[in-house]
Amino acid sequence: MVALLNGQVVKETTWQLANLAPTPEEEWNRLRDFLGLAPADYEAMLATVEPLFRRGPELVAGTYDYLLGHHETAVLLGWEKGADPDHLAERRRFFTVWLARTLGLDLSHDFAHYLFRAGQIHAAHGPRHIHVPDVYVTGSISLVNATFARFLTEEMPGNPIVPAALAGWNKLLSLHLHLMLLGYRTARAWDAGDFPVELSFYGRVRNVTKRPKMTMQLPEGGRMDTVLTRFFNYFPQARPDVFEITWLDRERLDERGRPWLVMEKSHRVRKGWRVLLNGRNISFANGLNQIIQPGDKVSVFPPGR
Repeated sequence: MVALLNGQVVKETTWQLANLAPTPEEEWNRLRDFLGLAPADYEAMLATVEPLFRRGPELVAGTYDYLLGHHETAVLLGWEKGADPDHLAERRRFFTVWLARTLGLDLSHDFAHYLFRAGQIHAAHGPRHIHVPDVYVTGSISLVNATFARFLTEEMPGNPIVPAALAGWNKLLSLHLHLMLLGYRTARAWDAGDFPVELSFYGRVRNVTKRPKMTMQLPEGGRMDTVLTRFFNYFPQARPDVFEITWLDRERLDERGRPWLVMEKSHRVRKGWRVLLNGRNISFANGLNQIIQPGDKVSVFPPGR
C-alpha cells in the first residue's frame, strides 16, 4: 500500500519491536525452573498449609500494624495520624486475596499477571496513586517469609518437615517478588521523562487498557519506539493480538571483540493494526524513529477501524 505524504508517494512499511521485556508468563516459567520448585517442595509446603492458614488473620492484621508503626511506611501510606479505615480495609482485602492464592499454591499464569499488576500498583499506578519504593516491596516479602518461619516453629515445634517447607516457601515467595518487581519496573519506566504524551486507545485495545486514554512521560529526544516499547511492556497481554513473532539474526561481539551471530526475538505488527502520531500512520512516515515532541498525540487502532 502507498500513500501521499508531503506531496510524495510513500510506501507502507511494517514496523517491529525487538527489545520487549519478557512477559509475566515467560518470567514465571523461567524463574520457576531456575529455582527448581519440585514435587518434594510442594509436598512439604502442603503439610504446612493448615497451620499457616489458621494464623492467616494474624499475619494480615500484623503486617499493617507493622507498617503503621514504622514511620517511613506510615508516611508513604498517609497514615502519620493513624490508618484511614477504608484504605486499611482495601489493603487488608488485597493482602488476604494474595495470601489465599499463595497458600493454595496457585501456580497459574493468571496469578503471574496478578502479581505483575500488584507491582504496578505499588509503583503509584493503583487507584490511590501511592508510590511504595521497591525496598519496601522487597522488605515486605522478606517479612512474610520470616513470619511463616515463626508461625511454623510455634505451630509445629520439632517437626522435621518444617525446614523443607520453609525452603519451598522461600522459593515461591522469591518468585512472587520477581513478578511484582517486573510489573513495578514497567510502571516506573512509564513515568520516567521530561514531558507528557497522550495515548488514545480504540476498539478492542480498550479491553486491555480498561480506559480510553493514558498519559506517558517521555524524555527529551524520545522516539516512537520508546512509546511503543513502554506500552507493550506495561500491557504484555496485548501482544498476542497485535504481533506475530519473528526471529532476527543479530551480530554481537564477544569479550575478545570477535563477532558472532545470535537469534533475537522480534515482534512484527500484524496486518491492519495502526499507530498514528498526530493523526498520521507511522507505517507511512518515519516509523519507530520519529522523535516525539511535547504536545504530540499517539493513537492505537485495531484492524477494522
